Amino acid sequence: MDLLKQYGNSLELQLEGVVTTREPAQLYEPIRYILELGGKRLRPILTLMSCDFFGKDHMEAMNAALAVELFHNFSLIHDDIMDNAPLRRGEETVHEKWDLNTGILSGDAMLILAYQLFESYEPKLFRDLARLFSKTAIEVCEGQQFDVDFEQREDVSIDEYIRMIDFKTAVLIGASMKMGAIVAGASSSCQENIYEFGRNLGIAFQLQDDYLDAFGNPDTFGKQIGGDIIANKKTYLYLTALDLCDASESAELKHLYSIRPKDPTDKIAIVKRLFESSGAVEAAQKLILSYTDRANDVLNKIEIPEDRKANLKAFGEWLMNRKV
Repeated sequence: MDLLKQYGNSLELQLEGVVTTREPAQLYEPIRYILELGGKRLRPILTLMSCDFFGKDHMEAMNAALAVELFHNFSLIHDDIMDNAPLRRGEETVHEKWDLNTGILSGDAMLILAYQLFESYEPKLFRDLARLFSKTAIEVCEGQQFDVDFEQREDVSIDEYIRMIDFKTAVLIGASMKMGAIVAGASSSCQENIYEFGRNLGIAFQLQDDYLDAFGNPDTFGKQIGGDIIANKKTYLYLTALDLCDASESAELKHLYSIRPKDPTDKIAIVKRLFESSGAVEAAQKLILSYTDRANDVLNKIEIPEDRKANLKAFGEWLMNRKV
């Protein structure tokens, strides 16, 4: 999306210098590696865009944006370890390329480096940013624990699942936008509304990610297709399919989510067929649209020029229809 490129270019220039390889190299090289894998950089770009849209030069929010990107990648390193994931953005995950202990320690270092970036702001801004960052970080951890807990439960509800992705994914997107508003000196109501805008888009984003995990193009998605199915993750697609399938299909789906075959090809194919035939895919697409609409309803309350509101709506539409 062209709107994001100007912020992305600024971010990439600054990101190159935020982590230098120094001794011990075994600690810092994995950090540079995961950052150099690229990715969409959506969260830090949203921090810069939000600051700009509320009337201050986006460079003022650069350190906050860099902190968001470091935190996000820290969480990815640890998520990949917990999921035993072999690929991230089409390349080896950190724990696969190095080892488990290196992945844990390098991830921890990224979290500390993220906090250090807030030290460049004057005391009140530092306090407000660090407070939001800490609140968001613990919510992300809570969301991750919910996700782990759900793997052992057979009674996960759709509402519980939405709460999990809200904490695991959406709150960080909301916080990213609110950080830009804080740096720009936006009013409290604008800060809260841009947070809710981002949070609703974050839920839509994760629902779309769940869809792409099953039905995305492996050449563009950057992760193993069917990874959630292999790991027996109870996503919205799975929970909705259980509700919509007949008794025999529901039993088949539950059975498939109780096994981990060495070759998961057939399992993935059957599960995807059940997702489609049950209507779960269509339901997911409708829910993605619903959360995008909720975000736009909040956006109408925000005191920014109409052309900037239009840009944010366009961003939401792009996010909803993305393929990567």
